[in-house]
Amino acid sequence: MSTNAITHRAPVQLAAMVVGAVFLLVGILGFIPGITSGGIGFAGLGSHAMLLGLFQVSVLHNIVHLLFGIAGIALGRTAGGAKGFLTWGGAIYLVLFVYGLVFGGDSAGNFVPVNMADNILHLLLGVGMLVVGLALGRGVAAARR
Repeated sequence: MSTNAITHRAPVQLAAMVVGAVFLLVGILGFIPGITSGGIGFAGLGSHAMLLGLFQVSVLHNIVHLLFGIAGIALGRTAGGAKGFLTWGGAIYLVLFVYGLVFGGDSAGNFVPVNMADNILHLLLGVGMLVVGLALGRGVAAARR
């Protein structure tokens, strides 16, 4: 990729790529002992792993972060893809926030798993991604016409 291609990316593309890179980093960190403490399980309440001592994670949770990271970087290659990633990704994280409120804690439905710190982060990510996607992606549809 040339420097010229990088400098001509729309802000929404850069935002999607940065968000994607952060998700990739978090997904990787979730597997590193010392950064993640406790016994990590594939999913559900059997995973007692805590990323940075705060966020409950599992193998499944980390895989979701890795997939979101790959999606953000891949979709950030176009303005429309970047806007879609940020807005739809934000909506998905708002759904995860509601899921955490309904099925969090010791609920059998807490298969991801999530704790209250995850819920707060999912709310902030959902709102943040949605706002950034809509604000920076305003001119995307007009530019395609």
